[in-house]
Amino acid sequence: MRPLLITLCLAAALPAYAASKAVPPPPKPAAAPPSAPAEPADGIIAVVNGDVITRADVDNRARLFALTTGQPIAPETLKLLRPQITRQLIDDRLEMQEIQHRKIAVTDAEVAKAIGEIEQRNHLPSGGLQDKLSGQGVSRSTLIAQIRTQLGWTRVLRQEISERGRISPGEITVQEKLFHDDQGKPQYKLADIFVAAEDPAHLNDARKFADTVIQQLHAGAPFGIVAAEFSQSQTALEGGELGWKRPDQLDPAVARLVSEMPVGAVSNPVRVAGGFDVVTLQEKRLVGTDLANVLTLRQAFYPFATALDPQNPTPEQRKALLDGQATSKNAHSCDDIETANKAAGGHRPADPGAVRLERLSGPMQSLLGGLAPGQASKALVTNDGILVVMVCKREQRNMAAMGRDDIANQLLEERVELSSRQLQQDLKRRALIDQRT
Repeated sequence: MRPLLITLCLAAALPAYAASKAVPPPPKPAAAPPSAPAEPADGIIAVVNGDVITRADVDNRARLFALTTGQPIAPETLKLLRPQITRQLIDDRLEMQEIQHRKIAVTDAEVAKAIGEIEQRNHLPSGGLQDKLSGQGVSRSTLIAQIRTQLGWTRVLRQEISERGRISPGEITVQEKLFHDDQGKPQYKLADIFVAAEDPAHLNDARKFADTVIQQLHAGAPFGIVAAEFSQSQTALEGGELGWKRPDQLDPAVARLVSEMPVGAVSNPVRVAGGFDVVTLQEKRLVGTDLANVLTLRQAFYPFATALDPQNPTPEQRKALLDGQATSKNAHSCDDIETANKAAGGHRPADPGAVRLERLSGPMQSLLGGLAPGQASKALVTNDGILVVMVCKREQRNMAAMGRDDIANQLLEERVELSSRQLQQDLKRRALIDQRT
């Protein structure tokens, strides 16, 4: 990768198909015509600078789409999506060829870490995403290849902008003035799924793909996972997260739309430069003003090997509870909690990151709000393990404040996204691509 998604409006329906007219039987029995041969899985769909993309590659990515959304997708719909999926695979091959040309290596450990981060953002257990893949007959290599390409492409862009990516003090000063002048104006926290369609001839396919994405989001598919798998922007691995944006930092069509959206809504496809954007509005605030109570935490987690049956806990689950209770009693510092979490196997990070108290659920807000710094919580029983939490520090922050480093990072992210699209266009112009029907 997410919050519950509240639909803003219904996604445009896919074209309906007219039912075939019934044909009266012939006056005399006739032999049935031979059925059309099945399309071979190794049939070639496209050749990209000599690299072959087969029908099996496209179908695997289509099945990954269906699995990611968590919804059954009719074969007719997948057939409609095939052209757009094919173009995404062509883009992936071009990117991987550039990665290999620059001799950039992405290790298996880096891929595994990225998959783990996607699972964590979307509240899946370790290995949960890949278990879903194998359970639905989707090749594990499909996901791994995609993430390896995304990670490698990020490094390509770092090389590409190593000089041009330097943000000058003057640029930062200009943005500081804009930020100051916009005090009290709206600001939006967004995530998006970008569907590329640079060639006008491909707009219809891209729109159908975006419409299908929205239908699945409205049916409950996790926005973050869908973005990680299918967004063609550089924020894909972060679940499409764009962070906080002022209206002047957005495409005008997106800015108009989000100004009218309720928090949690998902937009219909928005035509933007280079394709379509599907946007979800996560939060709103006024520029420069967003006071919050922020907690720095540490946690120790004792996992269960199997799901908990509260009426019949296993011996292993009873032991996990005893270990958690011992940590709750004996831990007197955040270092103690880190040590306990490491001893328990480190199945969750000891530092979950800064937590905004107001964003927590009622029971957790009450629990952490009542803990003094250095005081461990009681052992908390969850379906998948025992959790002990400690507040290390409590402070009030203005979350809307932006320092020069924050501004520089934001400008760099925008430059990276622009560089990605420019380099992708250049690779296509120089490539030999034979796309077949």
